[in-house]
Amino acid sequence: MSTRRKDAAGIAGLVLLALFLGAALLGPALAPFDPLATDVPARLQAPGAAHWFGTDALGRDLLSRVLVATRLDLAMAAGAVVLSLAAGSAIGALCGFVGGALDRGVGRLVDVLMAFPLFVVAMALVAAWGNSVVNIVYATALINLPFYIRLARTEVAVRRNAGYVLAARLGGARAPQLLFGVLLPHVLPMLAVQGSINLGWALLNGAGLSFIGLGVRPPTAEWGVLVSEGAPYIITGQWWLAFFPGLALFAAVGCFTLLGDALRDRLDPRGAAEAARS
Repeated sequence: MSTRRKDAAGIAGLVLLALFLGAALLGPALAPFDPLATDVPARLQAPGAAHWFGTDALGRDLLSRVLVATRLDLAMAAGAVVLSLAAGSAIGALCGFVGGALDRGVGRLVDVLMAFPLFVVAMALVAAWGNSVVNIVYATALINLPFYIRLARTEVAVRRNAGYVLAARLGGARAPQLLFGVLLPHVLPMLAVQGSINLGWALLNGAGLSFIGLGVRPPTAEWGVLVSEGAPYIITGQWWLAFFPGLALFAAVGCFTLLGDALRDRLDPRGAAEAARS
């Protein structure tokens, strides 16, 4: 991809991010109707002047529900990514710095976790813990841990004998200072790229759990719930019920994918060049 196209994709990602953040912050104020208020006589109305996204089976305004759902979906995804990035980076960096039995033991645990489909692991965790928002965040954070552990471990292991690390060691820096003050700052750009991409995965995971009934419970407005509620009506012609929340989810995942690619190009140009040549 040319530099101009990459820049355009990054700008498109930033514009989408601004729109979603605006919807998350102002969604309840922008919603033209109460997202939980039912109006049975107005049920299953097609998109029109009164209801831009149409209404659902209970007459609730779909635009209002999609707008209000933005805050919950983004909050769950961001919370899961922050938790997994913080914990996974610390664990992986420690393993890469210390090595030995700790590195081997954590590596085996990561291999075991990644041997299973991660969405299935999330399903099992939420089913065991209960399908609350907090448990969805914890389950999503746990299944994303291996990505950060592996990335941080590899990057720290490569850099732990670098010249600037040896210079800091000779200058009297202790192990915690070397790890968190010298090594981790050099790894953070790659972790930031991974975190941006993981935001899209976290959104899909939360919406997928809600879609199959293990996530957020109705009548709470959440994109996966809205798609699940609208899916049975597609065959009867009420396409808008699943289309608009699905479009919002698709745009949000695409937004974070574009931002991840742009961050990779800016923060890790060597990796981007290698990817372009492959």
